[in-house]
Parts: sequence; C-alpha cells; structure tokens
Amino acid sequence: MTIARQRQIDINITPYYHCIARCVRQAYLCGQDQLTGKDFSHRRGWIVEQLKRLSSLFAIDICAYAVMINHYHVVLHVDNHRAKAWSGTEVLERWSSLFTGNLLINKYRSGEILNEDEQVALSSLIEQCRSHLCNISWFMRCMNEKIARLANAEDNCRGHFWEGRFKSQALLDTKALLTCMAYVDLNPIRAGSSVSLEDSDFTSVQERLFALAKPQALLDDEKKLSQPSSLAVFSANETADNQTVLPISLLSYLELVDVTGRAIRADKIGFIPEHIQPVLEQLGINPAGFFRVVKQYGCLFKSASGSIDQLRKFNEHFGKKWSKGLSGSRLLYSVAA
Repeated sequence: MTIARQRQIDINITPYYHCIARCVRQAYLCGQDQLTGKDFSHRRGWIVEQLKRLSSLFAIDICAYAVMINHYHVVLHVDNHRAKAWSGTEVLERWSSLFTGNLLINKYRSGEILNEDEQVALSSLIEQCRSHLCNISWFMRCMNEKIARLANAEDNCRGHFWEGRFKSQALLDTKALLTCMAYVDLNPIRAGSSVSLEDSDFTSVQERLFALAKPQALLDDEKKLSQPSSLAVFSANETADNQTVLPISLLSYLELVDVTGRAIRADKIGFIPEHIQPVLEQLGINPAGFFRVVKQYGCLFKSASGSIDQLRKFNEHFGKKWSKGLSGSRLLYSVAA
C-alpha cells in the first residue's frame, strides 16, 4: 500500500533524507540500451547538473549522490533556517527561476504598484514559495520532471520516464547519515561498473577527489581543504550545532570509503585501519559491523535508518507498528539502544 509522502518526511524529526528514483521498468535509460545499442550515458550528466542547480535555488544541500544507468541516489539535507532568513524578494527570485507565469509575481518583479489586496496575497504567496523551497517533494518533483522532459524530447516520445514516485528514507542521526553516504558513494563499485573511487563516474566521492587533486588543495588547515562548493562540507573541527557540516574529517571519510570499497571488490569481510577506528568509535559506529552494513544497506534498512530506539520513535510518530532496520541497527551501533 502506498504511504502518503507527509507520513514519510518530517524535518522536525531529521533534516537528512536518502532519496532514490528509478527509470521506468528499471530500463537502462541512462546507460547502454542492450536492445538497440544506443548509449544514453550523457543523461547521467543531466541529472548531476540538475541536482546542483536545484540545490543552489532550494534550501537543500547535497551530501552525496550516485547516478547509475537506471536509477540514482541522493542524500539531502534540508536547511530550514536558511530558508527563513531569505527576504521576500529573494524567495520570489528563486521561485521564478523554477516556475514562470504567475501574474502577481511578475507584476511585483516588474516594479508595478500593488493594491492592498494584492500585497496581502503576495505575502501569502511568498510564504508558500518559501515552504516549497525547503521541501524535498518539491525538490524531487523539479528534479525528475526536468529530466523526463529532456529525455522524452530526445526520444521524440511521450510517457513516463521514472517508474513512479521517488523513494525516501529518513536518516535519523550522524551514524545513519555517514553510513548511507558511504553506501551511495560506493554504488558503482558494488554494481561492478567501476573498480575505484576515482573512476566512479557521476558520484559525489569522485567529485570530492577531483577537487582535492587540484593544485594547492591539500593544506595544513583541515577547514581549507579544497571541497566542492556544490556539496555539503566535511569538517571534524566544527561543532555539532552546525548541521550543514558533516562531522568528520574529509580525508578520514575518503579513506574509510576507499577501504570499504576495496573490501567489497575483493568480497572480503575487511577491516578498518587502526587510525580510522577511533573516528568511528567516537561517532558511536561499530567498526566491526560497518563493512557489512554498507555492503547490505539496501536490504537492511527501508523507510528509516537509525538506532533501535530512534526507529521505534520514528514508527510511533508516523503511527507505524514496525519498520525494517532493527538487525542493521544492531550491527552498526556500538551500543544498541
């Protein structure tokens, strides 16, 4: 049974969500068509470009992404405080970059004088647009509609490009967030389409590595490491109050993902290097279970990822009796709640 989107996403519970969209019938509409031999890989570039464009307009940050041949993953962070700080004019400018044709907005932006009723209506409209600009459903709608229109125009056809609504998964704490990000970044390696992080095309981890490879990228100050402006920033030095910062060193994260990817390629249990283990333990992540959870993440968690206690509270909040993820939680968390 389909669950209403408002029963799956609530930024008061967590601002972090893992979203997935699949091509209709899981066909290779963003890769090599096995029937015709035609290559649609360029569409993966469309998806990355649109993700970044929307992130620059919405109050939503991209933590990780991976665009595959028939689906894509993206980990998003909703920054409600940023949206509230925008002026009414900025809200309308951002909204008008996405949608055109509203007569009242066009009248205001052209400098025409509004009467009292129009001013009241405009104020209400501004708050509605502000709400939409920090809403994952609207973000994904703008995302998927744009790609579908481009692909259908290219194929000179009509109909669905995506198989249905995107799937969303609540990431209830930092442990769940970082584990899910590693899972997303390692999707090409898990699928066997790449052998290293460097050749994992259309992924956030490759983008981060390329940024580091630029001249003078590696500096003594961790905060000054070259990081893509379009992605959420890693920094172990920031306080937990700064929710837009991922609370781990960029180099530690990259090494952790690299080691995990090597273990997946070799189909081994693997081990976390000694200098990385304290980082995970400080975050409350069980190093012994991390590899297994990342490798089997898609099977272990469904609507939410977090500690056992958090999953139970999540279920209670949405009136659910049970949700998948308890076994994964026991593996991932150093102390199961």
